Amino acid sequence: MKVTSSDFIISAVGPDQYPDDALPEVALAGRSNVGKSSLINRMIDRKNLARTSSTPGKTQHMNYYLINEMMYFVDFPGYGYAKVSKSQRAVWGKMVEKYMAERETLKLVLLIVDLRHPPTSNDKMMFDWLKHYDLPLCVVATKADKIPKTRWPKHIKIMKQELGVLPGDNFIPFSSEIGLGKDELWSLVEGFIATSGAEEEDLPEGVAEEAISDSEESSES
Repeated sequence: MKVTSSDFIISAVGPDQYPDDALPEVALAGRSNVGKSSLINRMIDRKNLARTSSTPGKTQHMNYYLINEMMYFVDFPGYGYAKVSKSQRAVWGKMVEKYMAERETLKLVLLIVDLRHPPTSNDKMMFDWLKHYDLPLCVVATKADKIPKTRWPKHIKIMKQELGVLPGDNFIPFSSEIGLGKDELWSLVEGFIATSGAEEEDLPEGVAEEAISDSEESSES
């Protein structure tokens, strides 16, 4: 996709603040400081539309970015960061879970993981939850540029094995620094926003909240 316009629209905290224009939405989920904002900036060829920070837990709302006036990227709060209060993590978890359960315009969830490290327990929990309820999903493994290219296959194999990625599942190595995976990811996104999303199902409460509320793992830079 050639991006000709991109705008920050709103930091939403509930359904009454979500855009009501029925445009397709692509959500980004992942632990704190995994590179969601950097990915958005690379995808739209802008340096700082999505604000990046070295401080985990900075994103505290669902940030909507309008692309080409035809779709949104929706940046979720990061999960698994211990220094955010337990009550705040619970609020985030309920907000994200309600969105994924009820948002009809959600077409794809990008689960952002750090290719340098094995997936965290929260990454695994979120992957299993999305897969079990058949939500449209792509695992995007960021920060590939931080690893020697000769080691990419090893790290990809570990990530896929520990998450449980199966043949045919969407998995894209990515680097916001060098642009690796950008074109492949755009092709995937365009395919999903051009078709109807997965059928709606009643989703259980507690899984997204548990992932965000789990304070045993601190973020790695």
